Amino acid sequence: MYEDKILRCKDCGNEFVFTAGEQEFYAEKGFVNEPQRCKDCRIARKNAIRANREMHTTVCADCGGEAHIPFKPMEGKDYYCSECFAKRKEAEEASQAE
Repeated sequence: MYEDKILRCKDCGNEFVFTAGEQEFYAEKGFVNEPQRCKDCRIARKNAIRANREMHTTVCADCGGEAHIPFKPMEGKDYYCSECFAKRKEAEEASQAE
């Protein structure tokens, strides 16, 4: 149903392939717009946004270690370090699979 398409990156101007598999993925997710940037420019843009993000430090609700979050923590809410967050997400996915 889908065929590979050649698109032009709006940042660098290079051509890139929007594969049939990627098009199918976009359709499954309900995305209506085609990608406008090649993979390298998407990664560079994402990294630039992350580099400018202000991080806040709080205490992990599970292990008590430092948790770094990209928003100001609110009193009375639980926050988790990356490791504990990943463990909780994995456990949640496993319980949903049952």
